[in-house]
Amino acid sequence: MQPKTMQTEKEKMLSGEYYLAGDGQLVAERIRCKTLLKQLNVDEYVFGDRVKQLLAELLPNAHSSIYIEPPFHCDYGYNIIAGENVYFNVNCVVLDVMTVTLGNNVFCAPGVQIYTATHPLDAIARRTRENAKPITIGDDCWIGGGAIICPGVSIGNRCVIGAGAVVTKNIPDDSLAVGNPAVVIRKLG
Repeated sequence: MQPKTMQTEKEKMLSGEYYLAGDGQLVAERIRCKTLLKQLNVDEYVFGDRVKQLLAELLPNAHSSIYIEPPFHCDYGYNIIAGENVYFNVNCVVLDVMTVTLGNNVFCAPGVQIYTATHPLDAIARRTRENAKPITIGDDCWIGGGAIICPGVSIGNRCVIGAGAVVTKNIPDDSLAVGNPAVVIRKLG
């Protein structure tokens, strides 16, 4: 029988297990991310060649055509996987503790919040640990202003999520979803 190898806190985080966010490696990675975000959100601010370089470093798994209007915030950056022609308007937040996969032609209006991070319901457990669930947004989606995408949600292709919607459950292809919690009010196409 093979002895069980110890997982790092990062390995636990990336696999969706409970992990310690205060782990030294994870803290260092978040500081690196914040340093790059400061350059994007304060020092550069206007989209140009330097911003493209910063985005390539901050979001190494995003297509080079990604366009972000500062300010923008994320935890790690490397867990954001973005296809071609992805656009984030101002004040978007992506808590990318686990992967956030965005298809091609995904447009996020101002103030969109995408949260993979979640916490135990037990108050004592919540003091020391957290975990995450991945999020997927399909091709050709438009996420309306102030919408919140909750941990573990998948949004299909060609969907529109209405402004202010709170998406707590999966949304099938070709759907218009609105409200809190978001519900599909009609099929599109």
